[in-house]
Amino acid sequence: MSPFVPAMRSAEGLTDEEARRRLAAEGFNDLPRTDRRTFLRIVGDVLREPMFSLLLGAGAIYFVLGDLTEGLVLLAFATISVSITVVQETRSERVLEALRDMTSPRALVVRDGERKRIPGREVVRGDIIVILEGDRIPADAVLSAAHNLLVDESLLTGESVPVSKSASSADDKAQMARPGGEDQPFVFSGSLVVRGEGTAIVVSTGLSSEIGRIGQALGRIVIEPPRLQQQTRLLVRNFAMFGLAASLLAVLLYGFLRGDWLQAILGGIALGMSMLPEEFPLVLTAFMVMGAWRLSRARVLTRRAAAIEMLGAATVLCTDKTGTLTENRMTIAGLRTPMPDEDGVRLLETALLASGRESFDPMERAITGEVGRQPGGVGAVYAGLDLVRQYGLRSDFPAMTNFWRRAGGGDGMACAKGAPEAIGALCGLDAARLSWLRRSVDEMAKKGARVLGVARAAHAGRELPDAQQGFAFDFIGLIGFADPLRANVPGAVRECQSAGIRVIMITGDYPATAEAIAAAAGLPPGHTIGGADLARLGGADLATGVRTANVFARILPEQKLRIVNALKADGEIVAMTGDGVNDAPSLKSAHIGIAMGGRGTDVAREASSIVLLDDDFGSIVRTIRLGRRIYDNLRKAMAYIVAVHVPIAGLALLPLLLGTPLILTPIHIAFLEMVIDPACSIVFEAEPDEDDVMRRPPRGPESKLLSGRMVMWGLLQGGLALAALAAVYAAGITRQMQDDELRALVFVSLVLTNTSLILVNRSFSGSLLVALGRRNLSLWLLLSGVAGILAVALTWPPAMSLFRFGTLHLDDLGLSVASAAVILLILETVKPRWRTG
Repeated sequence: MSPFVPAMRSAEGLTDEEARRRLAAEGFNDLPRTDRRTFLRIVGDVLREPMFSLLLGAGAIYFVLGDLTEGLVLLAFATISVSITVVQETRSERVLEALRDMTSPRALVVRDGERKRIPGREVVRGDIIVILEGDRIPADAVLSAAHNLLVDESLLTGESVPVSKSASSADDKAQMARPGGEDQPFVFSGSLVVRGEGTAIVVSTGLSSEIGRIGQALGRIVIEPPRLQQQTRLLVRNFAMFGLAASLLAVLLYGFLRGDWLQAILGGIALGMSMLPEEFPLVLTAFMVMGAWRLSRARVLTRRAAAIEMLGAATVLCTDKTGTLTENRMTIAGLRTPMPDEDGVRLLETALLASGRESFDPMERAITGEVGRQPGGVGAVYAGLDLVRQYGLRSDFPAMTNFWRRAGGGDGMACAKGAPEAIGALCGLDAARLSWLRRSVDEMAKKGARVLGVARAAHAGRELPDAQQGFAFDFIGLIGFADPLRANVPGAVRECQSAGIRVIMITGDYPATAEAIAAAAGLPPGHTIGGADLARLGGADLATGVRTANVFARILPEQKLRIVNALKADGEIVAMTGDGVNDAPSLKSAHIGIAMGGRGTDVAREASSIVLLDDDFGSIVRTIRLGRRIYDNLRKAMAYIVAVHVPIAGLALLPLLLGTPLILTPIHIAFLEMVIDPACSIVFEAEPDEDDVMRRPPRGPESKLLSGRMVMWGLLQGGLALAALAAVYAAGITRQMQDDELRALVFVSLVLTNTSLILVNRSFSGSLLVALGRRNLSLWLLLSGVAGILAVALTWPPAMSLFRFGTLHLDDLGLSVASAAVILLILETVKPRWRTG
């Protein structure tokens, strides 16, 4: 049975204490997620990793051989490896949970008599919710007040036509009806407010709501972008198949040629461990999650992690003007009336009566502030007036009208404001006055002002027209508003231009206003396309227009979608900003949809892939910079992974081929893995920007994360490192070193060479000195820890016995340092030539 609607609560709403009790008793207002990775699930996933199986297998063999020490140490390494991975992935899940909470729709509720924004999941039964145009309704509720309310319930009904809503009486005891009915007092979780506003009492939340009963899933953050995930899986599969084949071949050769099958199996396991690139998926996940976290610290929320990948490829950034390029802090810059001797008081009072009484619109707030400074203030204007009806803005007629009547009855007056051409049409201006109107608007717009027209009409009788065009309006005047350009915008635009990103401004303002702001922002001069002109363009003309115009003015929200699609058809990678309900199609169509978190609507945020919390154009540019940095560092980590596996695999294979004692056993590989995983998932992720990160053109959208050239660069590094280590190995044999001394010499050389590979891959373009000067605390902490452990392994007898190391002398250490230094210098010499070759 549907729940009965409760009696209307006091306007005070619930108290915070009562809301907390209900939240504890009834749970959060959300649906359970089936994809949430619990701690036990993460542990289970890690235990199924091939590396863990290889460690366990090697440990079991040592137990069979009676070597309890090495068996226990390998199990300890396996435990440590599992623990590190579990901790890292658990932290990633916590970051994702925090990001989901931050990007979930927020609700405006009344508690303790005050309006406050809370996460939608914290809404409880009995809450008073305030619903505004563009909001997603957070819970099933019954309306206590409604004004011109139209709701899209297509998520629940499949019907695309919105339905009107009306308020319920205070003693209404009717059951909640099904979604989709006209003039019902019920609203449902997940539906969208297309027009109007109202207040409602929450009846059902979470699983008890209509959307909960039909099992609709909530939106989820995508952890890995599919294209990168596919590339990574392909790399891992290819490496794993090659490693498995090489390991089996090595075991068979060693076993048949030398007859020592236990050593053959241990050597095969070591070779398999050395060639298994399990770091690839770990690095991808860590970079995407940490990238989203870094963006959130810059007050940018990532709803779809694929956007991080696309940020570095963006070629066009479409931005609106108000609140993004400008401060969204309107002030009245000028008043124009048909009679020059008028003081503008009547103009301001009429504009106030044409506005919302408690408005968040910056222009209406500027009007209210200006009237408030007049004698008598705002109260004197509203005194004795009752608001009877409102005629809202429409996309095809950008003007709004409020009709007022004196308390106690009598004649009333209609006050209108809106686009000057719409107000002129309402007033039926003659040719002379239309000429004055256009001239005045152009003069004000050229100074960067946004212009509204104002009109007033007297109306007798009780019957009101169905549309605002039914009043006989008189033109009152024009009001100009100034919205200052944000101080950081010119610099941000220059940074975009140096990065090969074209900035396009799309606004509903007049062309002259838009051009003035564009010039101040630093957009290159070019022709401006107006909304009417855009409507006439098609085919090749539209493609030419979007290719050459940097300013689109008098654009309706639905026209933004045409602009985005035309840019995409022209081969551009488009980032698009938006904040309204009608911006959702263009946000979703763009490769990177960027919603305004402060002034944006829930539907715009949900259609976007990125949300700006501060609505600042500079944040968009910082986001692009950070996206390029993340992608750069991901490629560095991948190149390092390829490079470091070559010498490890080579040293595991070399003794099997030459018939010499094993240098690297599973315990050595496990130790090296303790260095490799943190190095590529922590150290490279923390690397700062490349110097040219915003001075190079966007990468191609189809470019591979690990291109053939990058693979060759990694193999070249690994091959040179293996050659150097083979030379050290040969030198040790020539000097007739004992097996344990030779193992220690080669292992120390391998660890130092690994350090050289990390340093080489820290920067694509900078020299070694520049790289050493780049701040990366994680790197130095890692190297310090490795140096400490290595010192213990070379000097502490129990550790020396565990690793089967002999004593090294200063000349041995000098050889290891020299080999690593030579590799570092050779690769640093080759790197700039490889990059530019």
